[in-house]
Amino acid sequence: MESPRPSLLAVATTLAGIALLAGLVFAVPALHEAAVAAIHGDTAEVRSQLKSLGVAGPLLILALTLIHAVVFYPAEIVDAAAGFVYGFFPALILMSVGWLLSGLLCFAVGRSLARPLLDRWFGTARFERTEAAIERGGATLLLAVRLIPIVPFSLVSYAAGAARVPTWRFAWTTVVGYLPLTALAVYFGTRLEGLSLTDPLVLGSAAALLALVFIGHRIARRGTGGSGASESA
Repeated sequence: MESPRPSLLAVATTLAGIALLAGLVFAVPALHEAAVAAIHGDTAEVRSQLKSLGVAGPLLILALTLIHAVVFYPAEIVDAAAGFVYGFFPALILMSVGWLLSGLLCFAVGRSLARPLLDRWFGTARFERTEAAIERGGATLLLAVRLIPIVPFSLVSYAAGAARVPTWRFAWTTVVGYLPLTALAVYFGTRLEGLSLTDPLVLGSAAALLALVFIGHRIARRGTGGSGASESA
């Protein structure tokens, strides 16, 4: 089946959004410094920029999560920095909102524009198998792939949009499925100053992370017919 071509309006809107994000990065010094630091894995610099902004810091967090839609960097960098600056529960709420908005942005781009690109990237036949796997796995598969850190957050969101997953299903599975990994990264951020590998909470969190990855991988493989989540998403 021939892939649907994106409309000129969809292309123009997407390019305008990307240009706007790029413009914000270069126009706002704190955002530029924080984005560069996040890309390079410099948690300390991200924390420094957050502190320098005071009450405007949460806006920087939201901007960084939106930038993640087009500039890939380890999401845990921003999670940990937010946890260090704002504490566990405020940071967890802030990051959950931020990643939902980022996911919805990728989802919208995937629905309107990314399908032809994904066809070329993965191959039409392979992406059609991905669509079938998402439909067959439903909410369970979407939850599972969010538990696997090596599966890129943005690419899953692009693929879900291109595969025409219902918006509500995508939104709630993103929030619920990504919550454990976000909570762990935020928690480690709150413990950066006194982090100890012998801390029972740290050891328990690491064990919980391994368990989540294992469970997510098993569910994803079952949902994709054994092809593996990292290949299909």
